Amino acid sequence: MNSILLEVIGTTVQEVKEAALHGADRIELITAFSEGGLTPSLGLIEEAVASVSIPVNVMVRPHSRSFVYDKDDQATILRDIRLIRETGANAIVFGALTPEGKVDAELLERVLDAAGEIPLTFHRAIDQSSDLLQALNVLLAYPQVTTVLTSGGEPSALQGLACIQAMVQAAGSSLEILAGSGLTAETVVDFVRKAGVKQVHFGSNVRIGGHSLAPIDPERLRALRSSLNTITVK
Repeated sequence: MNSILLEVIGTTVQEVKEAALHGADRIELITAFSEGGLTPSLGLIEEAVASVSIPVNVMVRPHSRSFVYDKDDQATILRDIRLIRETGANAIVFGALTPEGKVDAELLERVLDAAGEIPLTFHRAIDQSSDLLQALNVLLAYPQVTTVLTSGGEPSALQGLACIQAMVQAAGSSLEILAGSGLTAETVVDFVRKAGVKQVHFGSNVRIGGHSLAPIDPERLRALRSSLNTITVK
């Protein structure tokens, strides 16, 4: 029996250390939080990985305009991933769609090849797909995709509960549904029990004042960890 896995966004080495110290089980390392997260620098990745003993997953996203990538974007993405492989990062966090809103399977396959043995979390690009369950079904064909971060296609995971429940059922034991966006220490326990997820993702709501650009709030993070510790999963 284990507690719910808590993933926390980190944007600096100090934040990564704070998150690990006060209850995070895993880091999602990004830059440009206010843009939804972009690829962090190689130096930041190396320093973050070296600074903590918990896993550090690294965002690979070259810009925030969309999740549709042209040839130049793709070249940047693949080069970044090959470099990140050498840093000791735990996983790549990535997502790409076609102009029609489907998973860009062709690019995904190239990304997985570039990642080598490193697993991949498909991020909230899925929330902008034309059909979330169809997109999930595509991802289930790739064992290297171990996690899908989603709010169930809604601004908040609380609003997307029904979709997340369906995604958990569809995923079975093949991959983990990582629920994120809009959850708080006060709402997360009831949400997790209803949704059936084993992993949750927090960004703004473990920061001072709940602001994305504010530092991590140790008190908020400890309260969240305490709430999650009341739930056990098999």
